[in-house]
Amino acid sequence: MANSDLSRWLGGSPGAVVLKLVFMSILVGAFLSLFGLTPPDLLRGIQNLFHRLWALGFGAVREVFQYLVYGAVIVVPIWLLARLFGGRR
Repeated sequence: MANSDLSRWLGGSPGAVVLKLVFMSILVGAFLSLFGLTPPDLLRGIQNLFHRLWALGFGAVREVFQYLVYGAVIVVPIWLLARLFGGRR
């Protein structure tokens, strides 16, 4: 019973799954070696990707805030003058 649960969870018998994983690991390792990639390089690349996305997100927020401030320098004084000297009484 426990072996069938394990086999169902693994997707096959444990021995067959281990052999498949070893074979796929050798193929992927050879492919990565062909391109001169190592696991630390891949991890650094993924880390750099997240850092760039993070920076891009906050860079965009910073840019929108900058536009808000630039526009407010013109819009708020005009609005204030319009409210102070407006014809509505």
